[in-house]
Amino acid sequence: MEDVKSPKRRSAQTRSRIVNAAQGLFVVRGYAGTTFQQIADAAEVSVQTVYFHYGTKSQLLKHVVDVASVGDDEPVPLLKRPWFAALQAAQDPMAVVRGWVHQSGVILDRVALVLAVVRDAAAGDPDMAAQWAANSEQRHTAHGEVVAILARLQALRPGLTEGQATDITVGLLSPDLFLVMTRECGWSTARWQDWSADQLCHGLLSP
Repeated sequence: MEDVKSPKRRSAQTRSRIVNAAQGLFVVRGYAGTTFQQIADAAEVSVQTVYFHYGTKSQLLKHVVDVASVGDDEPVPLLKRPWFAALQAAQDPMAVVRGWVHQSGVILDRVALVLAVVRDAAAGDPDMAAQWAANSEQRHTAHGEVVAILARLQALRPGLTEGQATDITVGLLSPDLFLVMTRECGWSTARWQDWSADQLCHGLLSP
């Protein structure tokens, strides 16, 4: 019997090829320098197929960022993933910080370079400016959720507000700083994770 799910599976595989091809081209060529035709050629599909699935280049780059952020194409937000639920249930503040920094490193390994594409394009493209603003707000919200866990555990340093703690976390775990340390300074992601966790534990948690 023919697999009735096969068209859906083939469509998902096609989208995956397009996204992978687009991410590689955006990182190398930038937003303005990448065309749908180049993406179609790299994905081995027709350019009409790329337009069918994504419509515009800005929509495609948004999807590339979304997939890179969570690691797959499933419609499950980052903060609804099982690993985040485990952080919410943790009772050790240091384990919360180190767990969040570890996952941040995993995520930034996938997404930091393509976020830099969005950032660089934002100055000259309204769609990319809106995308960068949305991505920045999402990062701030995610880091704020982790700080809220620490606040519930009464683990924040005396006098440190949740807003201040969130700002510190956003800055230390920013994609820009991640790229400075891993690309310019040559650190491994593991070294960045260890250093960032130490800095956050010292900066956020009660002695």
